Amino acid sequence: MAMNVLPLTTPRAYLEGKSVGGTRALVSDHLRRHIYNLGCVTVIDGSFTVIAAPSKSLSPSGVLKRRMLPEGMYAPKPYLQKPPKRAGCAAHAVKAENYQYPFDAAIKLHQLGIDRNAFGHSSLGLPKQYQYRGRHLSGSVRAGPLNGSLDPVPSIQCIVLDIEGTTTPITFVTDVLFPYARDNVRKHLRSTYDSKETKEDMKLLRAQVEDDLKEGILGSVPVPFDDAGKDEVIDSLVTNVEAMIRADRKITSLKQLQGHIWRTGFENKELQGVVYEDVPEALLKWHANGIKVYIYSSGSREAQRLIFGNTSYGDLRKYLCGFFDTTVGNKRESRSYFEISLSVGVDEPSQVLFVTDVYAEAVAAKAAGLQVLISVRPGNAPLPENHGFKTINSFAEIK
Repeated sequence: MAMNVLPLTTPRAYLEGKSVGGTRALVSDHLRRHIYNLGCVTVIDGSFTVIAAPSKSLSPSGVLKRRMLPEGMYAPKPYLQKPPKRAGCAAHAVKAENYQYPFDAAIKLHQLGIDRNAFGHSSLGLPKQYQYRGRHLSGSVRAGPLNGSLDPVPSIQCIVLDIEGTTTPITFVTDVLFPYARDNVRKHLRSTYDSKETKEDMKLLRAQVEDDLKEGILGSVPVPFDDAGKDEVIDSLVTNVEAMIRADRKITSLKQLQGHIWRTGFENKELQGVVYEDVPEALLKWHANGIKVYIYSSGSREAQRLIFGNTSYGDLRKYLCGFFDTTVGNKRESRSYFEISLSVGVDEPSQVLFVTDVYAEAVAAKAAGLQVLISVRPGNAPLPENHGFKTINSFAEIK
């Protein structure tokens, strides 16, 4: 029997409960963490916009980047309209739901009758009593579904999904994606050899191969310097990549290159994303109920977006709030799941449900405090006896 996932109430709905007043009821640790990184929140003509300082932008995975890219942004309707231009700042509609708390705070302030014209001329774009002071904001508030008070109703607020064996058959990865990357790696490297993107891919592969040679990893061969000639460099890279694919290595350098090769396949309609038939319906239901859904996979974030953006059910990315890959950490290390819980903006890790088919990942997520379900699908690896986790055969069992 699966656990219940309670729908989140809308900002308007929970504002109809007991009135929220004062700084201590409005500003939380989440706002301190997220607004500090983003810059400020403004309310303009009924829309809520984050104004991010140019030197401080947070990616969906929680990694600080120099700037946000369009593909990493999302406007959570109906809160955001087209963001206004503002001198000295870069206005962005944001993708990852770890930015949802500033929007909720702005909505609360607005609904409580604080004039939108009061927003501005402060480091946070908040009225003076809510402004940023040093590295802290005063007060705290328990975010989440409210039941007529500030005390949260215990529930799952976020769902983090694995891909292979959870949303997507393992055979799609092993029998379609991997062979496509293996068969096209030489063609891809040759046709894009001088591009900035491929130069970066090769740099990462060189560094990985150097480490592999030191550790005696089977199949590793030295990569010559560029002056040895294009053909020799490509030959050595192909040899290493093929060995990595055969060994199903979960390493960033391989996953990044594979994602770029798959992109071409999806663009040319040679590939189409595959998900189980219960997945689209579940994503739609969770989205409608306000449950935030993320993907965490060893495949690159670009590869994840390609799979969910090009399925036979259409583009499913509209139901997803963000994507995590191995840049946030190894999937079998508990620290990775703790980092994710910090990024998605929950009060406690236990408000995050992680669904995976891999026992070791389930153990790591549980150690980080997340709730866990193991996906049992056709073709998945058998689980240890007495593993101690709840299992599901379909997302329809998550109610």
